Amino acid sequence: MFEKVNSKVVKVNVGQAGGVVARSGAMLFYTGQVAFAPHQIPGAGQGMGGGGLMRMAGQMMAGEHERTMLAQGNGEVHYGFAGLEVHVVQMQPGAVLRAEASRLLAQSAGLQASVVSVASSGGGGGGGGLMGALRGAAAGVATGQGMFTTQLSGQGSAVLLAHGGFLELQVGGPNPIVVDPQAFVAAYGNVQTELKSAMSWRDAVGRGAGEAMQLHCHGQGVVYVQASEEKL
Repeated sequence: MFEKVNSKVVKVNVGQAGGVVARSGAMLFYTGQVAFAPHQIPGAGQGMGGGGLMRMAGQMMAGEHERTMLAQGNGEVHYGFAGLEVHVVQMQPGAVLRAEASRLLAQSAGLQASVVSVASSGGGGGGGGLMGALRGAAAGVATGQGMFTTQLSGQGSAVLLAHGGFLELQVGGPNPIVVDPQAFVAAYGNVQTELKSAMSWRDAVGRGAGEAMQLHCHGQGVVYVQASEEKL
């Protein structure tokens, strides 16, 4: 569906794709008859009614969602954002793609999308409730990343964004792939992620080396890493 024009731009026939959801401001130009309307991922900031911490978690989830636009009609649209590198992921039945909303440029409108806590990004995905939200908040503070992540599944394709290009790491061997959380872009397939501390007492007093937090990825699938620790 999406076709790379170069390393920073993709194009898509909106009619053939059945509609496209893209982050606001990503449309570069289009030809044909295409209409754009505001769009929201179902469940973003919803489903956590009530008071106190539950309401706060829902508000945090809503805040992590990037504003998006739905393109429909018959025509070809070109997308890019801030000169960042792009990568197209072709979704397969049964596979799941998880990425921070800021790492997503665009996706087929037919993909099923939800927002989940980073603490619940295991093979089953989803859920987590209040405790998942609070664990996600702690992970977000520790790594400098968002507290929630976008989960996509179904038939279609999605476009990722990264600084400095992509590394595509195969997950499935006896040892996990260990990634700097700030370089992590997305996980595709049946990949479980676990945030672990690598900090020793020497790091605590400023005499150590190495990364304080590490993301351990295991299961079966692919992990996408950018060639930078710069946030989007």
